[in-house]
Amino acid sequence: MDQEIEPFEIRVDDADLADLHERLARTRFPDQITGTGWEYGMPVGYLHELVDYWRDEYDWRAQEARLNGFAQFLTRIDAQSIHFVHARSAHEDALPLLLVHGWPGSIVEFLDVVPRLTDPEAHGGRAEDAFHVIAPSLPGYGFSEPPREPGWDIRRIARAFIELMTRLGYTRYAAQGGDWGAQITTRVAALDPQHCVALHLNMPLAVPPAEPEPLTAEEQADLAVMGAFQREEGAYAQLQGTKPQTLGMALNDSPAGLLGWIVEKFRTWSDSGGDPENCFTRDQLITNVMLYWVTQTFASSARLYWETMHSGALVEPLPYVAAPTGVARYPNEEILRFPRSWVERSYNVTHWAVMPRGGHFAAMEQPELFVDDLRTFFRTNR
Repeated sequence: MDQEIEPFEIRVDDADLADLHERLARTRFPDQITGTGWEYGMPVGYLHELVDYWRDEYDWRAQEARLNGFAQFLTRIDAQSIHFVHARSAHEDALPLLLVHGWPGSIVEFLDVVPRLTDPEAHGGRAEDAFHVIAPSLPGYGFSEPPREPGWDIRRIARAFIELMTRLGYTRYAAQGGDWGAQITTRVAALDPQHCVALHLNMPLAVPPAEPEPLTAEEQADLAVMGAFQREEGAYAQLQGTKPQTLGMALNDSPAGLLGWIVEKFRTWSDSGGDPENCFTRDQLITNVMLYWVTQTFASSARLYWETMHSGALVEPLPYVAAPTGVARYPNEEILRFPRSWVERSYNVTHWAVMPRGGHFAAMEQPELFVDDLRTFFRTNR
């Protein structure tokens, strides 16, 4: 393995931005049935608003400068170039925290929480709450290059991230994740118990018990919500898990199509009340999409579904995590919403917080609540 770690800055060519502007100006919008809204997917009127904003008002250079305010690096692990943010606290004894995003997110999800984690005194915390934050881009996402060979499923990514923490010299660290990040950090904690000392999740994993067991009315309602999500909202995963390259042909070519595909998920999966801008600014939504557009990584990001679904990782028994595990249950996290008793078969759960608001993109939607819960849990696991 090449052990070198190189500093990295984001620098998008002016020609790429000009090409994007021209594509946005030439967008062909589809028709829409009069009187319909989100029930068919992204409404044309709202997409038109976002495209106009992206073309005429959005300032990528300002967002690029903000991203470059965080120390970023590249390193090669298992023949794969991995991009990561490495934000060290001024407190040398801070707890290293591996912070892992999912799809359709990116490191943009963490921009508001990283300063709160590294500099707690400036954000209502105490010096002993400090973290060194390591936030990698998943392989094939953003500035981590697309894998050039099959096999990059969640297990292989977990092993790569364990190597990343070793390479950075961290012999004792914690991990946090939701979405793919939950799948990956669960395996990090299980595979590296001698170094990963605690795990925090906002989308814990579980499997149904072999024999049916009584459930509370609330737990039955949670399972019903999860079932409804799989029926009504889960087609994206089947498509990306079976034909990611075909979908990638379209969304690598159309910024408006990419915007619609991703923003619709941010609206539906968040605690938005039906309006994504109740949770996110337009700049946040578009900057996240930009990390897919300027790197041309939509197809490679979608291939993670194919790799993982075809590797057997999702049907094999879950590895048990013996490390202390904290769970934050956000009210609008509907993708996976397992009963606590099921979750406790897979993790050593020592902290279970029912959050007052928030959804799938917890760190981006509710940065203060997210950080407060991490502080509370990790205070007992440092």
